Amino acid sequence: MMRGVLAVSMILSASQSQAALVYLCWVGNNGYTMTGTMEFPDALQDAPMVTEADVTRFKIAGYLDGNLLGTWDLADKTPTTTWYLRYIPSEMRFPTNGEVPGIIDQGWNADGTAEDCGNPGFGFNAGNYAQDFCVNGVWVEPSGMPPPTPFLAQNEAPYSTDCAGPKLMSRLELPWDDELG
Repeated sequence: MMRGVLAVSMILSASQSQAALVYLCWVGNNGYTMTGTMEFPDALQDAPMVTEADVTRFKIAGYLDGNLLGTWDLADKTPTTTWYLRYIPSEMRFPTNGEVPGIIDQGWNADGTAEDCGNPGFGFNAGNYAQDFCVNGVWVEPSGMPPPTPFLAQNEAPYSTDCAGPKLMSRLELPWDDELG
């Protein structure tokens, strides 16, 4: 009996695909930031490009000065939601500024025109004009970064909504600190 249970367990484990998980942390202008997670089949880690068709889970949250503006989850996608994604797993980055065909490099619940712009909720896009947010149907121009701004993914969750590294809890005063100013 135990062998049968073990065999079935092994077969089920082998048939379940493993998912690659990456974390997003984007820094825009004027205190705007975004964090998120993305999963896709582990088998695509060596693919030249992962697209929206490959992504199995995706969540983003936008902030202004650490205060939540809105969120979007791929589970909320409807047939009319803009969902366009390109990701290069070997470089852990989202291509920007015309590295992919078309005028929009990334369209996550936002199409870049404010016509289809995170309504309701939050959206992000990157294209030939800027990388920026929209919230509840309104384009947030002050969030924008220039199109060629690198957009990298990371293996670990961000430490904070401002995408900064870990805050040091204390600092040891060293004798040469006075000399260094």
